[in-house]
Amino acid sequence: MFYNALKFAHLLAIILWVGGMIFAHCFLRPAAAALEPPQRLRLMRDVLGRFLNAVLWAVVVALGSGAWMIGRSARQAAESGGNFHMPPSWMAMALLGLMMTAIFGYIRYALYPRLARAVQAGEWPVAGAAMVAVKNWVTINLALGLLTVAVVMLG
Repeated sequence: MFYNALKFAHLLAIILWVGGMIFAHCFLRPAAAALEPPQRLRLMRDVLGRFLNAVLWAVVVALGSGAWMIGRSARQAAESGGNFHMPPSWMAMALLGLMMTAIFGYIRYALYPRLARAVQAGEWPVAGAAMVAVKNWVTINLALGLLTVAVVMLG
């Protein structure tokens, strides 16, 4: 029962993370493009601030639950006298997840503060450049997230 609850939490964390990137990249950003730069950049700063805080929790849940589930499988193999060989799809999921986490960290702790400071100071060209960098890294992370889902679903 606990394993299923943890797997459910893991899946919900991934849905929040990848789904949020899809929403922001494919729907919010294009709709916000109709706004003037000060309004657009304030909106994106505010939405991204909330989203990145939620994703921080999703990353903690995804990494923690994923590590626990892998550890549980390894422990069960050891207790039964066998060897644990992580399936290739699990290995890919773990590696892609760690890459996504590193990119998220860069966005959350380097690019987003640059965007927030520039918006606060009314430095619209600097804020715009920071937003372009955020968009580019989110695009990469979204591609990695979709690749991860494909690897897991298709084996």
